[in-house]
Amino acid sequence: MLDRQHLTILLEVDRLGSLTAAAHHLNLTQSALSHTIRKLEAQHGVKLWVKQGRNLCLTQAGNHLLNLARRLLPQIEDAERVLQDFSAGRRGALRLGMECYPCQKWLMGITAKYLRAWPDVDLDLNTAFRFDGVEALLAHDIDVLITPDPVDRPELRFVPVFDYELVLVIHESHRLATTGTASPVDFIDEELITMPVALDRLDVFTRFLLPAHVRPRRMRTAETAELMLQLVANGRGVCVLPDWIVRQDGAELPVRSVRLGSDRGLEKSIHVGFRRTDEDVAYLTGFLTLAGETRG
Repeated sequence: MLDRQHLTILLEVDRLGSLTAAAHHLNLTQSALSHTIRKLEAQHGVKLWVKQGRNLCLTQAGNHLLNLARRLLPQIEDAERVLQDFSAGRRGALRLGMECYPCQKWLMGITAKYLRAWPDVDLDLNTAFRFDGVEALLAHDIDVLITPDPVDRPELRFVPVFDYELVLVIHESHRLATTGTASPVDFIDEELITMPVALDRLDVFTRFLLPAHVRPRRMRTAETAELMLQLVANGRGVCVLPDWIVRQDGAELPVRSVRLGSDRGLEKSIHVGFRRTDEDVAYLTGFLTLAGETRG
């Protein structure tokens, strides 16, 4: 049976010009090298080389295998290096899933840095955040879940990487602009603009309005934070967004941010979740390091 050793011998004999030199380079005795080739020749009923004086001359069969060795051996060596990279966690695919728009916007601050730091890792971003991220993580459909809502599952680990506060965004002429805070009853006469997600995914409802048994006068949705801010800037309603998004995207707009409640407001954290079986994968821990260094 033809194997890698046969191709390596042919390549080294051709490169070094003699059986003795090839055997020395391959840490074989010359008799062992010759025996290996004679056995291959006997198995296939061909001669791979013939002696002409002190020189070896490859036959057509020998030249065929030499050309094969020149093509295959570099590919095999490259495949072995790739496998070593996989084993060491330097190469692979990192599939990210996101459950919120702020997660997606925050992630853009990491992507370029990560791609430069891990050039052999494929980064796959799932920006459709209206899915059950925990189930996708458990089903191995994604490798990392970026979410503001971690869950307690023994198979998973969630690491907080970025804290922020949800604030009410209003037009600068709004009646609450000078108060600095808003209470649930302040929403009764408002049109509230939200992301197009279920109410149980909106903290302003679950943590602020519903406990006070309050609902806004009217609701509408917008697909992006930029559109929400533009609507507020043009007096079309109010919205609730992370404070850092308001600072970034609303600095040039006639809007103001107001704390929800009179104490610490609605505090949140972006978490990075992953399977505990993957926590030693180098390119995943590399992502966690960058995530911890990136703020909104």
